[in-house]
Amino acid sequence: MPERLRFLPAGSDSFLVELSDLETTITLLDALLAARPQGVRELVPAARTVMIRFDPLVTNRAALAAFVSRMDLSGRSARQGETFDVPVTYDGEDLGDVAEFLGWSVEELVRRHTEATYTVAFTGFAPGFAYMTCDDPAFDVPRRKTPRVRIPAGSVAIAGKFGGIYPTDSPGGWQLLGTTPLRMWDTARRRAAMLAPGDRVRFRDIAKGTILPTSAREPQSDPAPPAEGLRVIRADRPALYQDLGRSGQADQGVSESGALDRAALREANLCVGNPSNTAAIEITFGGFALSADRPVTLALTGAPCRPEIRTAGGRVVSAPFARPFALDAGDELTLGVPSEGMRSYLALRGGFRVEPVLGSASTDTLAKVGPPPIAAGDVIVPANRPAAVVDPDRPEPQQLPRTGETVTLDVVLGPRTDWFTDKGVQTFLSQEWEVTAESSRVGMRLSGSAPLERRDAAELPSEGTALGSIQVPHSGQPVLFLADHPLTGGYPVIGVVAAHHLGLAGQIPIGARIRFNPIADFDPHVKDTD
Repeated sequence: MPERLRFLPAGSDSFLVELSDLETTITLLDALLAARPQGVRELVPAARTVMIRFDPLVTNRAALAAFVSRMDLSGRSARQGETFDVPVTYDGEDLGDVAEFLGWSVEELVRRHTEATYTVAFTGFAPGFAYMTCDDPAFDVPRRKTPRVRIPAGSVAIAGKFGGIYPTDSPGGWQLLGTTPLRMWDTARRRAAMLAPGDRVRFRDIAKGTILPTSAREPQSDPAPPAEGLRVIRADRPALYQDLGRSGQADQGVSESGALDRAALREANLCVGNPSNTAAIEITFGGFALSADRPVTLALTGAPCRPEIRTAGGRVVSAPFARPFALDAGDELTLGVPSEGMRSYLALRGGFRVEPVLGSASTDTLAKVGPPPIAAGDVIVPANRPAAVVDPDRPEPQQLPRTGETVTLDVVLGPRTDWFTDKGVQTFLSQEWEVTAESSRVGMRLSGSAPLERRDAAELPSEGTALGSIQVPHSGQPVLFLADHPLTGGYPVIGVVAAHHLGLAGQIPIGARIRFNPIADFDPHVKDTD
């Protein structure tokens, strides 16, 4: 009997293919990797789904759905990989609760965990995070009802039928069994992610004398920064290098990241004659200043933040916004708090000298991939790359949201709208949602007077999440995923912000309100297939 497929919308340029089990999901993934359709940008496998992200200028959902429907998934992929022994200190906060849930003692839980063999099925959530299946079927526990804000790097955890190791400090809802000193993610290695699909893992109890491998050694510290360049004299919040992101790294669990307001980034580069993907500095809510040790040409776009120049002679003048301007040696540039929007982009003619990581200079704050944040006292070095002429005649910038205002964002409903009651969907669309202070580049936590009502409290197997996904945890209060979101998530996504409003979403300040407007952006003739 042919495999039953479901095609579920996931925003303007992505959709999920839902399958019956993990084995069939891996078969589809491997088949797509072997015969990748034209226009497919990214494939994100998960427990029972493959998220397909595509270029809408090259292909469309209907064509890709038809391609997938014709594939023979009756066979099964045979994967082979390396075997790793992972030392663990079994001191996890949830060790006792997991043992009680499974009806075991803590000692039996540790024994069975070390006797089991785990196999990497796919990667996601964060760079180097491997979802592993277990050959002991008794390991099946639910996620925590409320995810933790911070889980330490190296935490060994389980959720559902999967095991995993957190590669960096990050939020998460898995049950913690212990910690390992091994580094799951290290860009100094040939393969930054220690584990890849097909690899096998055996956990070893450090208390029983497990020897730590050399990969557990601490990395060497980075060299001191150069002493010449533009000196940062104020940074109220860490400023970040951002370009258009690092696509095509999903196989290592790396999301695209990049500037939250891509139009503003491109505009800043156009002002000073740079290629549109040149890295600029993303400054959140102003409060930034630097001094020049040489003549430079800059441009500032995005959130208007009252740029002022103090010349070497002590004269203070206003710098133009969304237009190129010059600093002479000894001049200081100061950015105030923006009157609207959240994020400003500072571009330097010729670009900044910044080392790319995995093909991009963007800093991913969740994954901790990319250059370190820029802080007061740092020195920014010009790259002096070739540039075109500056463009002083750019169009006037659009008005951005202010605190207290209501912003309407277009959304594509799905992929998991059916996990919510009719009342829950109506609440999502009719209620205003306030942007809370618990917001960042990872996502905006929203608060509404009425939480979203779900049909049941079932566990959703982890699946790919697109940029702009609106994920709803058990609290019923949504989280709108921004550029540094995890590749996969385990809570249902009720809708995804349309592509044309993603930049606007990244500029909504804390204290503003959001209203979601549903748009028909999924091909109605792409149906489930048998």
